[in-house]
Parts: sequence; C-alpha cells; structure tokens
Amino acid sequence: MLRAPSVSRTSDSGPAQGDDIVFHRGNGIAAGVLDAERATTPHPTEEGLFYQRCRWCGTAMFHRLLCPVCAGSDLRTERSSGQGVIRHATTVQRNTPAARNVSLVELEEGFTVRGRVQGPLIAIHVGGRVQLTTAADPVRREPVFKLREEPHSGWF
Repeated sequence: MLRAPSVSRTSDSGPAQGDDIVFHRGNGIAAGVLDAERATTPHPTEEGLFYQRCRWCGTAMFHRLLCPVCAGSDLRTERSSGQGVIRHATTVQRNTPAARNVSLVELEEGFTVRGRVQGPLIAIHVGGRVQLTTAADPVRREPVFKLREEPHSGWF
C-alpha cells in the first residue's frame, strides 16, 4: 500500500492534525466596514437626532451596523427633521418616583425610535404629532419629544 507523502499543514491556531479544518486569514474584503476613513459619524458637538440611510436600497434606520432590508454595510449618516407621529404609547410607573411615558415614534424620514414624549399623560395618544426637543435626555439617553398640538383644555 502506497501512502502519499505527508504535508505539514498549519492554521492560525497551530499545526493541523489529521482531517482538521484549516482556517486562513481573510482577504480583507470586510475590512472597510468599520474603517475610520469611511466613518460618517457626526461630530460630538452637533445637536440633533441622527439616523442612517442605506446607500444601496435607501432604507432609513436608527443605530444599526447593517441594513435590515438588504444587509448592506454602506450606510450614510443624516440628520432627522425631528418631526414624527406616535405609533405606540405606554405609561411606566416602575423604578421612577412619578409615572413616565415611553413611546415609539415614527419619524418623517421613515424610521422608528423609542423615546419619551413630554406633556400630560392623558394627551399622549397614538397618532399624535410630535417634535424632537432633545436628542438624548441626560438620565435615560433616549430622545425626548413634545406634542406639536396643544391638548384641549377641556380634557383636564
């Protein structure tokens, strides 16, 4: 019985043995995903709510590494107008001295963000129009919105 001459194989983690799978270093295709030269992160002193838009399919999203539609990594950062509509609102009374509002707000650009809406809890409802007041509140680090329409005084 003839045997093929043994060839020494190595991998990144050491010498391969038997029929081990040998892993090789990548060719650098994905190296540009988190490349500092291509970063489009806004400057820390800029105010406003920033979101990402996929350069390939145009989908708007909030704080993602990849596009949820096409899985593309070529995202550009844009500033939101801050105007939106409440899509879901709830009141949380846990771990706070007073009740607070947590809402899902769909912004005009097409993405949804979780945030807090300021105003009387009875006036915050699905379909209410809101405007961004602060991009990140100091405690919870989430956007803060205010109602664009004043609640009717007859509600109180």
